[in-house]
Amino acid sequence: MKKALIAVPSMLPGGLDAAVSQHFGHCEVYTLLEVAGGCVHNVTTLPGVPHHSGGCMQPVFSLAQQGVTTLIAASIGHRPLSGCSQVGIEVFRSRGERSVASAINDFLTGVLEHYTPSASCTGCSH
Repeated sequence: MKKALIAVPSMLPGGLDAAVSQHFGHCEVYTLLEVAGGCVHNVTTLPGVPHHSGGCMQPVFSLAQQGVTTLIAASIGHRPLSGCSQVGIEVFRSRGERSVASAINDFLTGVLEHYTPSASCTGCSH
């Protein structure tokens, strides 16, 4: 695997042991994982971004500015999913993992699938 910066929407405080947040745009924090050669080399966090100024694209822009190349999300709306595609962020669908560590392990072992528009959230509450 080439070098990647992967974001996982997480509950506070973030990090490998943090719980995975159930919705991309409403998470408390994003855990950012630098991955190369199939291994995690660095873990940092980025605060969640409120929707109120700029709508649901603000989290997408924030991740893109950090250099995120991949997102693992349990739930994401159609507009931010499309926005991720436009800024070059690949989105994979979480399989209900409870921790960031288990989500990244599922990604690294190739069991996560790309998120498709038909699976995106349509305004449901999480």
